[in-house]
Amino acid sequence: MQAMLALEDGTVFTGETFGATGEEWGEVVFNTGMTGYQEVLTDPSYCGQIVVMTYPLIGNYGIMKEDFESKKSYVRGFVVREECGRPSNWRLSETIDSFLKKENVIGLAGIDARALTRRLRSFGTMRGVISTNCGDVRALIERAKNCPHLTGQDLVPVVATTEVYTLPGDGHRVVLMDFGAKLNIIRCLQERGCEVVVVPPNTTAGDILALNPAGIMLSNGPGDPTDVPYAIETIRELAGKLPIFGICLGHQILGLAMGAKTYKMKFGHRGANHPVKDLATGRVYISSHNHGFSVDEESMKNLDIIVSHRNLNDGTVEGLRHKFLPVFSVQYHPEASPGPKDSEYIFEQFMDMMDKEGR
Repeated sequence: MQAMLALEDGTVFTGETFGATGEEWGEVVFNTGMTGYQEVLTDPSYCGQIVVMTYPLIGNYGIMKEDFESKKSYVRGFVVREECGRPSNWRLSETIDSFLKKENVIGLAGIDARALTRRLRSFGTMRGVISTNCGDVRALIERAKNCPHLTGQDLVPVVATTEVYTLPGDGHRVVLMDFGAKLNIIRCLQERGCEVVVVPPNTTAGDILALNPAGIMLSNGPGDPTDVPYAIETIRELAGKLPIFGICLGHQILGLAMGAKTYKMKFGHRGANHPVKDLATGRVYISSHNHGFSVDEESMKNLDIIVSHRNLNDGTVEGLRHKFLPVFSVQYHPEASPGPKDSEYIFEQFMDMMDKEGR
C-alpha cells in the first residue's frame, strides 16, 4: 500500500507502508544510529514525533521483547529507506512490521531518507503528516501546516507513571521522578544496588522528602521543558536538601530550576555517536543522544552552576554542575540503550555523591 509523508514546507515523500495504516501528525526528526531502532521506537522521549532513520536498512535483526525501553511505542510515525521483512536473529520475537501493526504506528519505507534528512538539517525540524490515505496531497500539506507545534504540549503525563511503585534493592533509596523514564536508567540504578522508588512527575517536594530517599533521579522525557513548570518548582524546592542527578529532559528541568534558560535547537541531537567532552578530566566520550532542546549557556553566567560537559560537534552544553550543592546533570544518555556505555561512570559519581552526603 502506498504511504506518504507531507511536511509543512510543502515537501512530500511517497513510498510504501509497513506497520499500521491510517494517518498521524507530529514533529519530524531524524536519528543517525546504525542500530538501536527498537530502543528508539520504545523510548518515551519520542512521544509526539515522526522519526526518520538515516541508516538505510532497518529491521534486519527484528524485535526482542527484553530490549524494550518502555512497555509500548510512543512515536507518531517511523520512516526508513528500506524495511527488512525477513530478519535474522536467534533472539527475535517478531518483525518490525508486526510490532508496528500491534502498536498502531504507521511506517513509511522506500523513500530517499537521505534527502529528507538533509532537508531537516538545512531548514530544521518540521511538522508533518504521515498517511496511507494519499488521495489529496494538498490537504495533507495543509494539515501539516496547521498541526500543533511540539512546544505548548505537555507530553510528560502521556508517558509517565500515574502511581508510585518501588523496585527492590539493598543499597541507596533513590526516588526517580518519571518524566518518561527509559527502563535502562532503572536497570543502571538497580545494578548498583539501589532501591528505586518511581514517582509521577507532579509529585510534590514534601511527598518526595517523606519517602526519605538518599538521592533524586530526574529522568528523560518528551517535549519542551518549559511545559512542565510543576516539576521545575519541585526541583527548585528540593535543591540543596539531598543529591540530585538529571538526564536529558531532567537535565533541562534542573537547569530551569537553577535559574537558567532553555531554547529549541534547529534539528537537535539524535543518535549514538556524539562526542562529548568531560571538562573536569578532558576525556572525550562517544555518547547516545535524543533531545531537541538545550540549556542556554549564556543564561548560566551569573548563576551558581557551571558547564561540566560540552558537545564537540556544536559546542552546546552537555552537562552542568552546581558550584556548592550536590546537584548535577547531563544532556546525553549515560545509560545508553541504544549506544555505547562509555559514560556509565556518571552513575558512579551519583553513588559517590550519596555516600558523601551520608545518605
